[in-house]
Amino acid sequence: MIIGFDGKRAVNNLTGLGNYSRLVLQSLAMADAGSHRLLVYTPEMRRNPRLDALKACENVEFRFPGPVGFSGSLWRTFGISNHLLPDKVEIYHGLSNELPLNIRKSGVKSVVTLHDVIYRRLPSCYNPADRFLYDFKYGRSCRNADRVIAISECTKRDAMEFYGVAEDRIDVVYQGCDDIFRRPVSRKDLEEIRQRYSLPERYLLQVGTIEWRKNLALSASALAGLDKDVYLVAVGRDRKGYKKEVIEAARRSGVAADRIIWLEGLPFQDLPGVYRNASVAVLPSRYEGFGIPVIEAMECEVSFIGAKGSCLEEAGGPAGRYVDPDSVDEMIEELRIILNGGSEIKKRVEEGKLYVRRFDNSSMAKNLLDVYARTLQ
Repeated sequence: MIIGFDGKRAVNNLTGLGNYSRLVLQSLAMADAGSHRLLVYTPEMRRNPRLDALKACENVEFRFPGPVGFSGSLWRTFGISNHLLPDKVEIYHGLSNELPLNIRKSGVKSVVTLHDVIYRRLPSCYNPADRFLYDFKYGRSCRNADRVIAISECTKRDAMEFYGVAEDRIDVVYQGCDDIFRRPVSRKDLEEIRQRYSLPERYLLQVGTIEWRKNLALSASALAGLDKDVYLVAVGRDRKGYKKEVIEAARRSGVAADRIIWLEGLPFQDLPGVYRNASVAVLPSRYEGFGIPVIEAMECEVSFIGAKGSCLEEAGGPAGRYVDPDSVDEMIEELRIILNGGSEIKKRVEEGKLYVRRFDNSSMAKNLLDVYARTLQ
């Protein structure tokens, strides 16, 4: 089978949609490699070390705009469709919420992965122009696609509610995480990571963009109810100056600024060690399409606390603990339980390691191939 993919995010993005795109491509490239050719369409090729493994796959080819005609974003929006039949593509997969607007004229079957509609659920997080653009492009893609892939049951419900996609046109295919989180890390390497980033003995870890939706202020404020030797490590880049809001929320709660450690630009290969050194991972997001940090934490055998109200309970299952995203007291209570340790906490970590098997990358690849087969039928 020759499968075409939207490769822009895989090439350009180091987190989020980029991670998902690379993970899908790598998993499919290794699944019965002799049977499939993967053509990755991207407006440009940038230097990205995270692409090295993908470039080494013999059945993966990158395709670019021709010397004449559309280029850049216009090529991605309109021009790709003109390449699909000449390239003998049998099915085209939009990996990051969208398809070429003229995909139906290409004569090629298509699927699109819808990650979330946070711009609808939390409109205040986006400016009006972006909301309009996302709604137009993603909604049209869902309507034009032969099938829609949702990354969670939560996203499936959103696709049905906001874009009127019939339930029988949606397949839920859970995503996994990079295999780097499944590999053991030696005590020596863990200690080197601790020293390299001056990590304390006990800390809460929150991974993700520093923005209002991720609700880092709740985690910071909860430090007020914990022992003074417990810190918060925040991994991610600041967006719209939310970091200042977090520091101010902590100050109002009586938390000293030096109890929050900021790690922006953390090398990806060091992230598993930062997880495994943590006392507990937290993700009290107000809304998520899936919540990969929950999966990463379980793979690294770390207890985690998520927020109620979106998909985090679906991602973490019975292994996690969940709080109201507006309740500092609930967060403090759950953190104290985990930090105090005991057999129950160890049991939950073991349950998490079993639960997370459903997000195995080979299972994701098989499920995606099943969707492609249904689409072609």
